[in-house]
Amino acid sequence: MTLKELEPQLLALTPAEKSQVIQLLIQSLSNTWQGIEKTPSVCGGDARIAGTRIPIWSLIESRRLGITEAQLLDDYPHISAANLANAWAYADAHQDEIEEAIRKNEEA
Repeated sequence: MTLKELEPQLLALTPAEKSQVIQLLIQSLSNTWQGIEKTPSVCGGDARIAGTRIPIWSLIESRRLGITEAQLLDDYPHISAANLANAWAYADAHQDEIEEAIRKNEEA
């Protein structure tokens, strides 16, 4: 999709949605994601919730299996709703990376 094709959709967003898009774009350009870490020696270098061993791909898989955010927060009491929001935004911006990590885990 080109920017010209995307422009009408972007302009139709609510102010809050536009703010989220801007944040997502800034984060993708700077390649730093609040609350998300990648360390080669932790979780195989996969993106994860900072300070934990919870990879983003595993949260995405859990959500696909029907596990709610409330259940995830119960299962992982040391993470917050903000951590999940950051995880979802990261996964949306890095879909290929997340799908590859899921595929590798399924093959293991």
